[in-house]
Amino acid sequence: MSTTTSPTLAELTGTYTVDVAHSTIGFVARHAMVTKVRGAFNEFEGAGYLDGGDVSKSHVKVTIQAASIDTRNEQRDGHLRSNDFLDMEKYPTITFASTSVKQVDAENFQVTGDLTIKDVTKPVTIDFEYQGAATDPFGNHRIGFEGSVAINRKDWNVTWNAALETGGVLVSDKITLEFEISAIKNA
Repeated sequence: MSTTTSPTLAELTGTYTVDVAHSTIGFVARHAMVTKVRGAFNEFEGAGYLDGGDVSKSHVKVTIQAASIDTRNEQRDGHLRSNDFLDMEKYPTITFASTSVKQVDAENFQVTGDLTIKDVTKPVTIDFEYQGAATDPFGNHRIGFEGSVAINRKDWNVTWNAALETGGVLVSDKITLEFEISAIKNA
């Protein structure tokens, strides 16, 4: 009888590229104070290095095309692309570049880095949970992570809003960014 074991973190050391076809970078915002609207960015790229022996030497960088925003509503997406929100004509990309990686426990990590939206750069710390590693049917060595962070969009000069007659505002200031990442180890 044979048993299979998951690779150790040290065995996963290497340079990885985000598999965009199997990853999602999304967001959640409150709408009209009564419900949540979810969306995603359909065009992005990312790469990083995982040092399983010393996680603090790991790093990642992601670039998102602002125009690829998709909330399943063409009119809303157009408004989000405008200068009221992302101003994608002037600021076509959103970037995240890590400045530190910390292992909290066997499955949890904190990735701190610089998030740039509309030419405003601020530090954020994203909590990630390690989802596992596998070799796919094509021989690719994959790792998976899921994470999220709540930000205040006003900190990045994304300030448009509309007051509601019943009180409150149309769009929440708090936005939750969500990451479901599958990355392939480079040969």
